[in-house]
Formats: sequence, C-alpha cells, structure tokens
Amino acid sequence: MTLKISVIGTGYLGATHAACMSNLGFEVVGIDLDPAKIASLSAGRIPFFEPGLEELLQSELKTGRLTFSTDFSAIADCDVHFICVGTPQSKDGLAADLSYVFSSLEAIAPVIKSGSLVVGKSTVPVGTAAKMRARLLEINPDADLAWNPEFLREGFAVEDTLHPSRLVVGVASQSAETILREVYAKNLADQIPWVVADLPTAELVKGAANSFLATKISFINAMAEVCEAAGGDVTVLAKAIGYDPRIGSRFLQAGIGFGGGCLPKDLRAFMARAQELGAGQALEFLREVDSINLRSRTRMIDLVRNELSEDLRGKKVAVLGAAFKPDSDDVRDSPALDIAVQVQAAGAQVTVHDPKAIHSAKLRFPALAYSEDISATLAGADLVLHLTEWKVYRELDPADVLKVVANPLIIDGRNALDRDKWRSAGWKFRALGRAEN
Repeated sequence: MTLKISVIGTGYLGATHAACMSNLGFEVVGIDLDPAKIASLSAGRIPFFEPGLEELLQSELKTGRLTFSTDFSAIADCDVHFICVGTPQSKDGLAADLSYVFSSLEAIAPVIKSGSLVVGKSTVPVGTAAKMRARLLEINPDADLAWNPEFLREGFAVEDTLHPSRLVVGVASQSAETILREVYAKNLADQIPWVVADLPTAELVKGAANSFLATKISFINAMAEVCEAAGGDVTVLAKAIGYDPRIGSRFLQAGIGFGGGCLPKDLRAFMARAQELGAGQALEFLREVDSINLRSRTRMIDLVRNELSEDLRGKKVAVLGAAFKPDSDDVRDSPALDIAVQVQAAGAQVTVHDPKAIHSAKLRFPALAYSEDISATLAGADLVLHLTEWKVYRELDPADVLKVVANPLIIDGRNALDRDKWRSAGWKFRALGRAEN
C-alpha cells in the first residue's frame, strides 16, 4: 500500500515539499492555519516566486493526489507527517524561535494514527528533535519521530527536492529508517547518496553546511578588501584558487554578501546553540564571518560616496535588484534592499527595479521608489548599482543603457557583469575587490 503523506506548514519549504511528494506518486495533504494561503494553493497559485513550482502545483492538483486544508483532522489517515514550519530568529536574541515547530507537534500528536512517523524538515538547533520525540511519545506512544533536514536553494527548490544532492535522515529506530527509505525510494533508485545519522547529527548537518557556505562567501569578501588595499583583482584571485579541487570555485564570487531568510539566521542560531552547549568558543570565528558579510554592505556605501559624491543629496541612483538572490522574490535580509535604503537615507533619489521582487520589496520598504521598467529606472541616473545578478541585467547592452542615464557610472555589487564590455561602451565601471585600472 502506498504511503499517505501530510505536510504541516505550506510556506516556501512546505508548499514545495507537498507538490514534489505528490509528483513522486504519494497522496499528499498540506496543512496550514492560514485560510488565505490554503485557498491560494488549492487554486494552483503560490504566494511567492519559485521557478517551476506553480506549474508543478497545478499539475499535481489535477491528479487528485494533492490537497490542502486548514483542518488537522484531514491528516488522521496519513502515515508520514513532515513538519515544514518556519524557525525565524528570535526577536530578543540570536537563537531560533521554535514556537511554530513545537505548536505543530502539539497539534498533530493527538490526531495521527498508531504507527505514524513524524519527520522534521525545519532547521532547528541541535537537541530539538530529541525533545520533540520525547514529547510525541508522551502523547502518542505508538508514533515515532525522525529528522530529515532540507537543503533547498531558492531558485532551484523543485530540482533540489526531486533530485537532491544527498538525503540525510536522523533516526532513533530501524522502523523510522525503513519508512523513510520507502518515501524516498525513487531517489534512492537514482543513486542519491543516503546518509543515516542519529538525531543530533542530522540537526547539526544543516547548520554546519550553511555555516561553511557563509564562511566561504565571507572569506572571498575579506580577500576583496585585501585586493582593494593592494591594488589586486579579487575576480582573478578567486578564479586562481578555485582551480584547487580542495577549494573549488563555487561561492567564491565577491560582492555585497549573503542574505535571505535562511543563511543569516541559521548562522546566528548555530552560534547561539553552541554557546548554550558550552562549545561557543569553537564557533567564535562565525561572528567574524557574520561581521564581514555585513561590512560588505557598508563598503558598498563607501564606494558609492567615493565614486559619485560624498554628499548624495539630490543624486539620482538606479538600483538593479531587490531580491537577495536571482530567481527569487525573497527580500528578507536582502543586501540589495539594505544598500538601497541606506543610499536613500543619505539623501539620494533611489529607484529600484527587480523582475520578481517589487511587490515583496514594497511591503518591506514602502518608502523606496520602484519601477517595473528597466529603462524608466535608469532614466536620468547619476549612478547605477547592480545588486542582484539577474540574467536580464547581465544581458543589458551597455551602449543602449548609456543613452538614458545622466552619468555613465555603474558599480557592480556582484562582480557578475562584463567589465571590459561596459568600459568599452563608455562607462566608468567599479566593483568591490577590483582596483580601478
């Protein structure tokens, strides 16, 4: 008999997981307390942008395998329950807010049938799964809990769910592993690496992975500072060290740093939990990783002042990009928007363009001016800031763009544009970590 699956929480992670589990052939019910969100998903609309997900959602709804509800009784006959709720940073510190995770468990534990497996996918501090399993067994002794961390990249979430780079499962019983092997049978048939761990290790994997990625990004941004001081070129430096197979070229693109709803808060929560465990000194270096990342934004403001004017009052600045990364409308902790706000606060007239994130950016920073037309954004600009590396920006013709701006000055905050091409078209081109030569 095919397993029936529930997904608790239908935000970015949950909506993606529900649609993909349905695509793998399971009957899936997604649960959320927000009626508007459930209505939207049931109608085949996702309330955020993720390439390919809305099309997959609509396709799976037509099969009849995928449904959504606000009623927890809808999960009573499900065999596996994935908890996919958010774990935001606490308002009063660096630690993760686990209230949604524990409230989800309390809601489903009395409802689920005997023999059910609850599977956490949310990013949580180590030790959370053990507490949740103990609580689950208090309420429902015939159930079990495992942990299966997610490794989704925004912009590639569907691909990362259907064809993951690895599957990590933290289990406390053989039966839990057996059930998860059945859930991921198609992935395992494709030879996806399968890593079985205890509950604490499975929880630590996600924090460790994100901390390593953050460290790599901040490292190359630190090298950008050194390159500027020494008159070097960080893009060439990154290319050279990236050929070393021990280092690799991924995440070695210097610029304004990382953002989004996961990496910054996961990094801080990882540090906070290590401190609670008495191992804070081991992760002390991550404080500097976080500091370097935030300093990259300040350095961009300094570069703006150096290249345009110390006094930005009345200057027209066009900002290309609002999302924290391309192929996403996520503006949480977006370096691009942070810089746009700071430039505006310094007195400049700022207009922001983004292919997908204008709506979410307006909700977060309504005082900024926005335009859905690139030419209108650039018209009369004294400075162009390239802050999110969308393909549409990389494909701009510098000669055409030159005709609409007041001053041909561009600062590439992502080191993603062709410097020679822009300079040959008559632009003054600057970027972090690259000396002007």
